[in-house]
Amino acid sequence: MESFNDFWILVQDVWNNGLYGINISKIIIAFGIFSIFLIARNLFTRLILNRIKKWASKTETEIDDAVVEAIEPPVRFIPIVMGIFFATEYIGLNGDTAEFAEALNRSLIAFLIFWALFRASEPVGGLLQKADKFLTSSMIIWLAKAIRIAFALLGAATILEIWGIHVGPLIAGLGLFGVAVALGAQDLFKNLIAGLFIIGEKRFHPGDWILVKGVVEGTVEQIGFRTTTIRRFDKAPVYVPNAQLSDNAVTNFSRMTFRRIKWLIGLEYRSSADQLEKVREGIETYLSNNPAFAKPDETATFVRIDRFSDSSIDILLYCFTKTTDWLEWLAIKEQLLIEIKRIVENAGTGFAFPSQSLYVEALPEDIEIPMLGQK
Repeated sequence: MESFNDFWILVQDVWNNGLYGINISKIIIAFGIFSIFLIARNLFTRLILNRIKKWASKTETEIDDAVVEAIEPPVRFIPIVMGIFFATEYIGLNGDTAEFAEALNRSLIAFLIFWALFRASEPVGGLLQKADKFLTSSMIIWLAKAIRIAFALLGAATILEIWGIHVGPLIAGLGLFGVAVALGAQDLFKNLIAGLFIIGEKRFHPGDWILVKGVVEGTVEQIGFRTTTIRRFDKAPVYVPNAQLSDNAVTNFSRMTFRRIKWLIGLEYRSSADQLEKVREGIETYLSNNPAFAKPDETATFVRIDRFSDSSIDILLYCFTKTTDWLEWLAIKEQLLIEIKRIVENAGTGFAFPSQSLYVEALPEDIEIPMLGQK
């Protein structure tokens, strides 16, 4: 009996001071409290989210609906944070364990807040689209990313401060390391700054057709922090460092006011002066009567007999179409070519082709020239 009493006293002592002096019954009840919040998690989130969704559905904008959908994971995390808080409060910790529990609860609450802000910032960034009169689409994308990164960094700094890790001295201590990284990442910072200049100068926007000689030609898809994605006409994506787009000349075809046609039309040398004038006047009449072409008062447009070439008399055609769309331009150019063919035929002349004439003054007496039809 005496040994049994000693054992029972030992059991009671372990029960009352099981873990860091905490009664095991309190630990079990604390786990029960946390389990209740965990079980009620789905019910809790449904009640809150359903009310918020009903409220958001009554508004005319769709941004609040996107925000509600974005913050759903943080809302589902609220019961876990509450369960940990109430469980640690019930136990009644003291000393270092109490400080640890308080820091843990503060960290979870800070994480929850900044996680919700981080996720909500993406749909809220859609509000910046209303400022498209002042900001380009690329600047809006960059600002939305910068806001998300800012929330992430602020959240990390807040949690570090809660645990007694001061961010200021930490950043200062990383100064030398930052210098070494900067020296090794010069191209990264160069491309980043070049990207800022591209967006600030508004050289091009996503969707523009650009040409960088010796680099790439295609449609801009995305202007990133380090590279710009350009889709070539064969549908292959090209990731060009921003520095190359900043340092080289960029031709933006999407900003053309008109699209140019410049041809040299070679006519036969046997063409008379009247025929040349008739061809020139016919082309001028067609251009002036066709609404698809820009008029001379809008931009330079002319048809002139230009020069005596090696094998032809050249007429210079210089005009612009009002459309800048490539497919429409091709169709207009095709109709112009067919019309010029008709004009030349109606004038009674023809197109020249590269040729050479050989004149022989004399031949040796022993060489006979065969007559036509003879072999």
